Amino acid sequence: MIEAPDISLAALAPLLFVFVAASIGVLVEAFAPREHRHPVQVAVALVGTVGALVSTILLAGHREITAGGALAVDGAGLFLQATIAGLGALAILLFAERSLDPARSAFVASAAVPVGSPRDRELAVSTQVQTEVYPLATFAIGGMMLFTAANDLLVMFVALEVLSLPLYLICGMARRRRLLSQEAAVKYFLLGAFASAFFLYGLALVYGAVGSVRLSDIRSAAVADGNGTLLVLGLALLVVGLLFKASVAPFHTWTPDVYEGAPTPVTAFMAACTKVAAFGAILRLLYVAFGTSEWTWRPLIYGIAIVSMIVGAVLGLTQTDLKRMLAYSSIAHAGFLLTGVIGMNAEGGGSGLAATMFYLLTYGLTTIGAFAVLTLVRDGDGEAGHLSQWAGLASRSPLTAAVMTLFLLALAGIPLTAGFTGKFAVFRAAIEAGAWPLALVALLASAVAAFFYLRVIVLMYFSQPATDGPTVGVPGLPTTIVLAVTATATLALGIVPGSVLDLAGSAARFVG
Repeated sequence: MIEAPDISLAALAPLLFVFVAASIGVLVEAFAPREHRHPVQVAVALVGTVGALVSTILLAGHREITAGGALAVDGAGLFLQATIAGLGALAILLFAERSLDPARSAFVASAAVPVGSPRDRELAVSTQVQTEVYPLATFAIGGMMLFTAANDLLVMFVALEVLSLPLYLICGMARRRRLLSQEAAVKYFLLGAFASAFFLYGLALVYGAVGSVRLSDIRSAAVADGNGTLLVLGLALLVVGLLFKASVAPFHTWTPDVYEGAPTPVTAFMAACTKVAAFGAILRLLYVAFGTSEWTWRPLIYGIAIVSMIVGAVLGLTQTDLKRMLAYSSIAHAGFLLTGVIGMNAEGGGSGLAATMFYLLTYGLTTIGAFAVLTLVRDGDGEAGHLSQWAGLASRSPLTAAVMTLFLLALAGIPLTAGFTGKFAVFRAAIEAGAWPLALVALLASAVAAFFYLRVIVLMYFSQPATDGPTVGVPGLPTTIVLAVTATATLALGIVPGSVLDLAGSAARFVG
């Protein structure tokens, strides 16, 4: 006799909000008149993401294993789900930025039209926009939230595909530079398929070693036989698959091209939300399933963290395109995040778990803010991404330059910004875990990376503007909200971070 699993709808409320909103968005595309779709889709997506954020807050303090043990509702999962939902709502607002000026819309009017055709040139100046991006992005947000809560490797793999497939599509929907955008989508799809294959093969090896894909069963097997060859190889392949998604070197090769080619709101969405989801899955896998056999994963993470920090910091120095520079910044920050992962321990997660979750929140807010500013500086072909185009920006738009400076200083980890607090937390966690050489490498990499952030600030304030320089647009209401929220949070989490750090610490003690 087959027994129905015990399912708590209240515990699943955050996921239900997002997936129901995504499904409604699909119905809107099918039945609503085209001229009414955009405001309806924006409203539906925002209701889904904000509803998910509120429901995670209401679930705080609860601890359940639901859906037959496949999903875990715990402190860390709820903190990360709230982070993804909040950052996802900000990304949706960036998607919604459009006006009567078609250049302000990041998305093509019709993705099915061949590039360079007469119809394509006609639609380039159309006020229409591809509204399918909203249900696709909402499905991706739902997959990310499921990814961080999965208590089962099979559910984790399904969530990986649910979050990945919509991203492959929306990466190719840029209104400008469409060939570059479609090339980015194809690269992301092909390399993402490799990541999925690594994860699935690792899943098969772990199942062969343990006879189960449940994280609790894997933990029991790791305690009994932590040095099993199949188990260790399976863990390595699972981690490699997740590191692809987290854009950690040396599994980062897709990141610069995809960040550059995708529509900038999509790049912001991937840089913030996908990073949180991937690291959430890494934390759950390493802590819940393999927390008692640290020797099997600590050397691997230790080495990869060093490689990622060095690759991101050094190659970031050579970039002349701002989006590619932020891509290598993302790779370096992935290495910094792994220093917090090293700070975890088997007893209670250590300060590393809380520090990593706090860093994910601060990095996500800062990154979305930086990309929001990038959407405002435009030339004839769309966004002005080359560094030379940002010369003298402060003389043309002092406020825009000041806000961008704030975000760049936060990414560099300058005191009184959220970036400094996040870096201090993960470095301290690594030192407390005895990994002070890793923290030393991270400090040196931070100093190197600070150079390419400061280079942009120097260009904006101390260089002469070009005579044919780009224009700085006035942000619409959606982008204004994003900039206000991210800038305020970047300052607040740098000056008075105590309450959020305490919240992350409480969530970290409530895992498993």
